Amino acid sequence: MTARRSAAATVVLGVAPLALAGLAASPAAAHGTLTDPVSRVSACYAEGPESPDSAACRAAVAASGPQAFYDWNEVNIADAAGKHRQVIPDGKLCSAGRDKYRGLDLPRGDWPSSPMTAGKHTFRYKATAPHKGSFALYLTKEGYDPAKPLKWSDLEAKPFATVTNPRLENGEYVFDGTVPARSGRHLVYSVWQRSDSPEAFYTCSDVVFGKDNGQAGGGAAPAPTASAPSDAQIEQGAGQSTVDHGGHGGDEHGAGHAPEPSAPESAPATESAPAPAPSAEQAGSLQAQGAGTPSPVAAASGGDLAETGGGASTAYLAAGGAGVLALGAAVLFATARRRAAR
Repeated sequence: MTARRSAAATVVLGVAPLALAGLAASPAAAHGTLTDPVSRVSACYAEGPESPDSAACRAAVAASGPQAFYDWNEVNIADAAGKHRQVIPDGKLCSAGRDKYRGLDLPRGDWPSSPMTAGKHTFRYKATAPHKGSFALYLTKEGYDPAKPLKWSDLEAKPFATVTNPRLENGEYVFDGTVPARSGRHLVYSVWQRSDSPEAFYTCSDVVFGKDNGQAGGGAAPAPTASAPSDAQIEQGAGQSTVDHGGHGGDEHGAGHAPEPSAPESAPATESAPAPAPSAEQAGSLQAQGAGTPSPVAAASGGDLAETGGGASTAYLAAGGAGVLALGAAVLFATARRRAAR
């Protein structure tokens, strides 16, 4: 190898780690929750994770601890890939099967609730890290008993509202749906399946059609009206959240999750420290996320959304690799031109 070629190769190899270091800082995540109707987790966060007002939220905090509610926008499964019914067991739909959020699964008829009427309704979903994907909303069947653990069979088989890539207004996804007729207390269950990753998010929103007479849930008293957290409340609690709103934080994100390519906010920036090698489990998960290509959602027929594809990290790696190759080609081309000129 000539000296010029050796120098060119050295430049290319020297640039590659810098390009990959830039990729490691690129966030890739989606976070959020339904705020109209208000989800359980956001209602309890709005009341205050340390000392909520309602009996249901106090019980939920006692079961899960306050941290689950500071992390209100992260009820997710990182590798759901549309297999919601397979990976979330009955009785654990509101927590997405995650022990961290087990307080959300408490069966009771006094959860803070939102008034609901049949017909057209505009739904709002707070997105602290927006991403493309599809939403599906399910309503509980007639005869639903909130005093019993929520099962998949309690929900209608098909969603009453579906939408792909809805409009984003002031940090919220906004879309319309037609709500079926019901009476008394019910529950709206939402699934947000990302199309650029296998990750999915889940919410339970308690709703009341007509007057809440306190009969549902074993004669419980009428529940308080739920309120979504304000932007000021979200900002005030951000420092105690383990969730990076522009990427994943340091907490666990469900079985089989591989960390997103972003450094925790608390980690000091060092130029010389090498990046830790991924574990075998993490490497397998990342490989699985990048194995496919995005496909359209078939939402209305089977009840489960299935829109998967390469993880967001795949796009960053592809772009970085292309940049490194382009830079290397430019160096070699310039070297060849100098040699030809001589």
